[in-house]
Amino acid sequence: MTTILEMRNITKTFPGVKALDNVSMKVEAGEIHALVGENGAGKSTLMKVLSGVYPHGSYDGEIRFEGDECKFAGISDSEKRGIIIIHQELALVPLLSIAENIFLGNERASGGVIDWGETFGRTRELLAKVGLKEAPQTRITDLGLGKQQLVEIAKALSKEVKLLILDEPTSSLNETDSQALLDLLLEFKARGISSILISHKLNEIGRVADAITVLRDGSSVSTLDCRANTIEEGDIIRDMVGRSMTDRFPPRDPKIGEVMFEVRNWTAHHPLHSDRKVVDNVSFNVRKGEVVGIAGLMGAGRTELAMSVFGRSYGVGISGEVLVNGQPVDVSTVGRAIDNGICYVTEDRKTYGLVLDETIRRNIPLANLDGISNGIVVDDHRELAVARDYRDRLRIKSSSVAQEAVNLSGGNQQKVVLAKWLFAEPDVLILDEPTRGIDVGAKYEIYAIIAELAASGRAVVVISSEMPELLGVSDRIYVMNEGRFVGELPAADASQEKIMSMIIRSGHRN
Repeated sequence: MTTILEMRNITKTFPGVKALDNVSMKVEAGEIHALVGENGAGKSTLMKVLSGVYPHGSYDGEIRFEGDECKFAGISDSEKRGIIIIHQELALVPLLSIAENIFLGNERASGGVIDWGETFGRTRELLAKVGLKEAPQTRITDLGLGKQQLVEIAKALSKEVKLLILDEPTSSLNETDSQALLDLLLEFKARGISSILISHKLNEIGRVADAITVLRDGSSVSTLDCRANTIEEGDIIRDMVGRSMTDRFPPRDPKIGEVMFEVRNWTAHHPLHSDRKVVDNVSFNVRKGEVVGIAGLMGAGRTELAMSVFGRSYGVGISGEVLVNGQPVDVSTVGRAIDNGICYVTEDRKTYGLVLDETIRRNIPLANLDGISNGIVVDDHRELAVARDYRDRLRIKSSSVAQEAVNLSGGNQQKVVLAKWLFAEPDVLILDEPTRGIDVGAKYEIYAIIAELAASGRAVVVISSEMPELLGVSDRIYVMNEGRFVGELPAADASQEKIMSMIIRSGHRN
């Protein structure tokens, strides 16, 4: 095989932190090479070095591509060589068309005038390669996340990609879209295009990867050849976290009491299309000390249900009743929901969960400022003590509580969001995709927090697209499809097959 990329002894230091320590990796031509590690292990930093985000001179070590030493001064230099990176947060302009996004900064023009005939024709060719049938004029905002991801890949193909880097490409996709994307990577492999895949989903890596490089604490600890050997997930996890993990979920001895949280006949309509119900007459309950999961495909209405219950922060024409400890409560605003002991951990921690350019110290007390203030004045000493306490309790990895949230790894950002809501001392905690985009070690810590919350007598709701996660943390599972609850199962009797069967049967009835 021919080596297309070699990174030798890459070391990258930030003030006070060595993010990469003598890291080396090789990628062969036409292979899918997975890059795995815990949050903060250095995966994204390594790819930013490769793509020129961190230019030559800002790191030590050597990059060789197609046999040539490369000293990239910026992203444009790496793109000229055919190295294209697609970040976890997609870089598309929502109100521009597919065609405009694909050729943004690389316009098909003559004499300063865009040739729309060529632009649309070339866009159709690129969309066909990634399996999209949408018209080139379709706006990005009118596409689902899975199709937006494919537009990003079509954009990469427009630049004659030789090495495609994908950072958590399936973290926001449902199972069907994820499988389609992985199939596309296998097609690219057949065409001779190399890929580097960063993912926390080990089952996906096992399906498509030819080789796996494992990073831990900024160092490369192993490279596994999937073609020569059968690689077990346990082997990957051991290298990632430095120890074996015999159990993916912490042991629990549930002590479930009376109904603490109940939603009755809840209906909500789409905020822009008020004739469309996104939540349709849903009723459910959660008992004291119980973890209840809500399963469903993307678009089933799970997030819409949670957000509409939490202070009517999504939807219009909302009706229904919410009870806490048997008493009806007012959840008409976020503040009133919090006052009545209901908290919601959003699936989008960067947009809605955190103030990214603020510190850990400032983020943690945000949902309970009364807890750190004397009247209307924040007590700085109390604020500092609370932040340090939760940093220690949740094992948030940071230089100090003065570190800005934007500079934390995904798993540690998620812990800050959880700390914010735990400090609000809720009776009911709704967790929406609580482990999205975080590694297996950090996931275990989040699961342990969920178990502790239930053990302390709270009512916990977990929404997750990962069925093994729901089966592992829940005591009972509701199944949702097209805005309605279509089934309910004790977790002990539940399986992925039973849940999917309920969804499919309800779809046939509708």
